[in-house]
Amino acid sequence: MKSTMAVQKESRQLEKLKKVERKGNSAKYFLVLLMLIAIVNILDEVTSNLTVTVQSSFVTEFFVDNPFMGKTYTFNEGLAFHSGIGVFTYVFGLFTPFYKALADKLGRKPLFVMSTLGMALGLLIIYLSSSYIMFLVGFAVISFFMGHDIQIIYILEEAPDKHRAKIYSFLKSFGILGVILIPTLRDMLMGDDGTKWREIFLVPALLGFAAVALVLLFAKDTKVFVRERIEYLSRPIEERMAEKELKKQQKEAQRNQASVFNGVKYIFANKDTKRLIISHIIFDSAMPAIALYFESSMREAGMSVSGVTQALFMVPVVYGSITFLSGFIADKLGRKVTVIGFSVTCVAGYCLFVAGILLGWNPSLVGAFAGLYQGSYWIGRDYMNVMMTEKVPTDIRASVVGAEGLLVIIGLVVGYGLIIAGIALTEIWWACLAISIPAVSIAAIMFAKGVKETKGVNLDTIE
Repeated sequence: MKSTMAVQKESRQLEKLKKVERKGNSAKYFLVLLMLIAIVNILDEVTSNLTVTVQSSFVTEFFVDNPFMGKTYTFNEGLAFHSGIGVFTYVFGLFTPFYKALADKLGRKPLFVMSTLGMALGLLIIYLSSSYIMFLVGFAVISFFMGHDIQIIYILEEAPDKHRAKIYSFLKSFGILGVILIPTLRDMLMGDDGTKWREIFLVPALLGFAAVALVLLFAKDTKVFVRERIEYLSRPIEERMAEKELKKQQKEAQRNQASVFNGVKYIFANKDTKRLIISHIIFDSAMPAIALYFESSMREAGMSVSGVTQALFMVPVVYGSITFLSGFIADKLGRKVTVIGFSVTCVAGYCLFVAGILLGWNPSLVGAFAGLYQGSYWIGRDYMNVMMTEKVPTDIRASVVGAEGLLVIIGLVVGYGLIIAGIALTEIWWACLAISIPAVSIAAIMFAKGVKETKGVNLDTIE
């Protein structure tokens, strides 16, 4: 039986949730919530892209211009070394799913606050970094907290079913357009001086701390979580404990005992979610090649710091535009068509990007192709995530999202291994092209053949 302290804690949580439910959510609150999510999406997107957009600068400082651990490196050697070290920072990612699963018990809001705070803190550490080790500490912190997906759960659980994808894509595209902050700060604070790369981390860090205060003041837990948790906690403890024991004996998924392990079991116990996760793992093996080396590719191909900044202005414009468009496609034609279609434009866009940097095309055009292939990739990946959330019950949804995040690390590690080997053997852009094109293509074909559509599903009725 549960201890008296645990029972009292549950009783307090139940009363708090009932109070939230009685107040209800007005249209005004929904608008405020959308604004909060939009702000955090900007922070998330900026945090995700910031280190990548100054990659050539910090690799040059930490490895080429100064010896690291008694050795001076060539640029490719330093980049490969950083990529290898970067893999170990993703060890923290192994704990992220367990952290996310807390949202099924504690609620969405506490995780929303902690994740936003974590991103802001990581950015501040990098701004203050005086060595590569300190830089890595900040990098590890933001790697753990960025892409926490709690705001995605907010959108999916608060938005009307028939407009869910449109609202999601609008907020996502708004966040992406906010990435214009990066080239703006580069232009203002760096100019053509790559040594000033740290300066651009302070503004988004301060934005993050401000966002934490706003979320604490104005955000509530989602109505779906509140309703489901009240229903669960309102049942007699004896009934819940008896059901738990019965499910243990029958080796069934313990949905009311939310955990990452149950999320993993749920995914592989269902043919559809199993096919989705396998496609997702393969798709994620392309992520390092797709997301991490475009700035270094441009610099190594001969573009100036200011030319790269000019290209970076176009990336969020194209990325944000196609992301906004993707919501209408997903609600009209379905999530599956969205994933497959944008996988195709990802492959085409990457080929054009490589052609542009090698043939000396206008930086804005190069940036547009970079925005096309990166935006297409992340749209495809995001809608894989959306489809997973639309295939599972509310009481285990955050656990499944956490389990999904844990499982796709398999693909991420493989992708890192391939790109580190590739950089050592050939130019950055050829290595990235050779890895990303097959991975995205194979994943899209498997996805097209094996995964069922989820458009229009009612999240409250999923069993």
